[in-house]
Amino acid sequence: MARFFYSLILYLLSPLIVFYLYVLRGKKNPAYRHHFAERFGFVKANKTSSLLIHCASVGEVLAATPLIKQLQLQHPKLAIIITCNTPTGREQIKSNFKDSVQVLYLPLDLPSATARFLKNIQPKALCILETELWPNLMAQCCNKHIPVLVLNARLSAKSQQGYNKVKPLTHVIMNSITRLASHNQQDAQRFIELGLAPDKVAVTGSIKFDIQPNVEQLETVSELKLLYNQQRFIWVAGSTHPIEHELILQVHSHLLTQYPDALLVIAPRHPEQFNKVADLLKNSDLTFSRRSESNYANEHVLLADTLGELQCLYGMANVSYIGGSLIERGGHNPLEAAAFSVGALTGPHTYNFNHVYPELIALGGCKQVKSSDELHKLLCFYANEPESCKALGIQANKCLVINQGAIAKTLTTINQYIKP
Repeated sequence: MARFFYSLILYLLSPLIVFYLYVLRGKKNPAYRHHFAERFGFVKANKTSSLLIHCASVGEVLAATPLIKQLQLQHPKLAIIITCNTPTGREQIKSNFKDSVQVLYLPLDLPSATARFLKNIQPKALCILETELWPNLMAQCCNKHIPVLVLNARLSAKSQQGYNKVKPLTHVIMNSITRLASHNQQDAQRFIELGLAPDKVAVTGSIKFDIQPNVEQLETVSELKLLYNQQRFIWVAGSTHPIEHELILQVHSHLLTQYPDALLVIAPRHPEQFNKVADLLKNSDLTFSRRSESNYANEHVLLADTLGELQCLYGMANVSYIGGSLIERGGHNPLEAAAFSVGALTGPHTYNFNHVYPELIALGGCKQVKSSDELHKLLCFYANEPESCKALGIQANKCLVINQGAIAKTLTTINQYIKP
């Protein structure tokens, strides 16, 4: 009954959802209008009996990439379909995997759309990264005896409270899960308290720690350092958001009064923000170039308006600032920088990565600030103390290394359900 009312509400809201995606988001980013039929389950699998892996957007794609590549090595004949919700996620999948996987949008969680989707795909199993838990999709998989694996699962106390408010629907979700691999015991316990059977839960750690630069990335970083470094102090502000863009540019303007050769690389989280940040720069006293135009000439700021390069841009920096944290967006992943032994600076809002930041800070691989003024002071310190800056990066990498191993455990879980 809970799923019936949930579905009814979704059907009633579906015109608004379409208007939001196709008209509003499509106006900002026309890519939202492409492949729109897929949003309603009108898809065709390239191969039958595929493994279906859902990564909501860019962050989940980046986290899942090493896991999926290990799957491809272990099972070279396994057909893999990766679904996402956003055009940026789709582009990231294409960039990371080329034609070795099929890319589709996950349909809206309407009963008819998800039923059509599963009928056309007929997956061996559904793997969901983190907490993209859609009741109709999961319940229909359960009814069709398709294993539902929730991988790299995390659940904050706040999210747990939200699920408790819709207990009948939460009961449907928990009953549909075949196996759940959680970040830690605390996350596991929260799922159990929501009704997930304890014997369905395994603590595997976070696969986000299992990243290691490959040869191609190391070569790219070397090239970037030759192009941009020139013995300058470089900081990368990655995955920044509106309001935060302005704060970061103000911080850099102040930094330049003491360190006039400093370079800021600012990488907005969403492509539709690239031109807006360019406009902010045009209206400031800062000189800038765009990474996409390859016209760098020793400016104050490099606008990273390309996709798929952020990790390597972190790699060429002295220190990184991880966006979404000076404003209340919950922060983003600091481990992409840590993989290159580049330390992280963050604002106070890091709840999206509560499984990462406490230990990273405790081990001395990240410093947390309360305001943009504090960020400015810390940048001045590291610009003046290169050895301290280097030590921050070394400790960040140590935190990464000691927490690795989740991919191997997660692969063991998946392999139980994809046997021929």
